[in-house]
This record gives sequence, C-alpha cells and structure tokens, in this order.
Amino acid sequence: MHIFSLALFGLSYEQWYRILFLIGKKIFLALLIFIIGIWLSGFVSNMVKKLLQRSKTDPGIISFTASFVKISIKILVVITALAQLGVQMTSFITLLGAAGLAIGMAFSGTLSNFAGGIMILVLKPFKVGDTIKAQNEQGTVMEIQIFNTYLKSAENKTIIVPNGPLANGNIVNYTKQDNRRVDWTFQLKAGINLNDIKLLIIEVIKSDERILQKPELFIGIEEITDGGPKIIIQVWVKPKEVQSVFYSVQEKLYEKFTNGNYLHAS
Repeated sequence: MHIFSLALFGLSYEQWYRILFLIGKKIFLALLIFIIGIWLSGFVSNMVKKLLQRSKTDPGIISFTASFVKISIKILVVITALAQLGVQMTSFITLLGAAGLAIGMAFSGTLSNFAGGIMILVLKPFKVGDTIKAQNEQGTVMEIQIFNTYLKSAENKTIIVPNGPLANGNIVNYTKQDNRRVDWTFQLKAGINLNDIKLLIIEVIKSDERILQKPELFIGIEEITDGGPKIIIQVWVKPKEVQSVFYSVQEKLYEKFTNGNYLHAS
C-alpha cells in the first residue's frame, strides 16, 4: 500500500506533487487574470467615459464606446485566462473558425444589433435626451449602448430596445425639430357667436408665455355637426413644453367655455 501511494500510475510522490502544483498554479493564475481583468474592464470603461465627457463628446458616442471597450476587454480576458490554463489558442481559433457558420447564425441578431448601434451613431436619427417613438415604444433616450438603446418612459419605466430593429424601423423623433404644434378640439353649441369664441381663445393663449408668437395661433372650424361647429385650435411651443401647455391651456379653455355655456352637451 505504501509503495502504491508513492508510485501511483508509475509516478512518484514528487512527480505528482510537481504536476498538481503546476495545475494549481495555472488555475490560480487563470482565476486571478479573470478577476482582475473583469475589474479592469469596468475601470477602463469608466475612464474612457470620463475622458469623453470632458471632451464634450456626444453622449450617444460616449455610452456606445464605453460599452464596446468593456466588452472587448472581457473577451481578451477570457482568451488570456484560457491560454494560462494551457488551452492552445491556435486550436481554439481553428475550432471557432470551423464553427463560424453556426456561431454566426446563432448570433445573427446580436451582430445585427451591433451594426444597428453603429448606424444610429453615424446617421444620428436621435441622440441621448431626445424623446422618440419606435418599435411600439415611446420614451426619452437615456443610453445608446453597443447592442441596445435604453429609453425612459413617462411612467419612469426603463425600456430596452435592440439596436438592429430600431435602426431599420420607423422612428418618430419628437424633439429633433425646434418647435412642436399643440392642438385642441372643442364641440361647440349651434348658433353661438364665433367671434366671441375667438376673442376668448386669444385671451387665454396670449396669457401663456410658453406659447410662441410665431408661427401664429390658428383657430378654425374643423367640422360642422348636427350639434354645432367643432373648432380646432393650434399653437406652437418648444418640445419640452408640449405636455404641460396642452393640459394647462385645455383646462383654462374648458373653464371659459363652460362658464360661457358654449360647449355642446353630448
């Protein structure tokens, strides 16, 4: 029994000790490389982000570049850790090449998202801070990362949209233009004096400094119904003022129309 323990599989105790020591050393170094490398990927990514922010680079490019750097370093860390374990990189790369078609098919969506991210940064259909509607989702762009774009909805929800479909689909950008139009419609009674209505509307609109003077206020009859005329009111505001102007002015107009008994009772 003593002889067997010292010469297991024809190897002496010293030989087994050296083999296990080398294996343990490789595993320890591989784990050390992996842990430090993962930490380093986050550190370098944050450094790149801060440097680009200081140079006043577009926020979309900043988030995309930081994400790309982080993922690239992680890939290099994994390859280095495998090499430390003794995995032959030439054989590993050959294996990847042989499986390239399968990998390409499996990650076709991911590659499409990567290409979509580059297209978004180059063509700039939107930027960080814009409010957009795309892929049946609407929100403010918070980040443009390497594979996905992050939106924040009006309900403060985080919406993650893949860059591939986003770049190739229809996009409505609510903030790209300098001004946006706000519309209201009201169903009025038949037989009322439209001039009185117009004066009342002008009074309300002129009292709100958020509403732009140019383009001018528009008031018109959108439709004539059996109950009376349906009027439309159109003004122009800055994109960030759309929601607040719509609700506050609508409330004031409704109050004026109700007090004057101008609205049609449906």
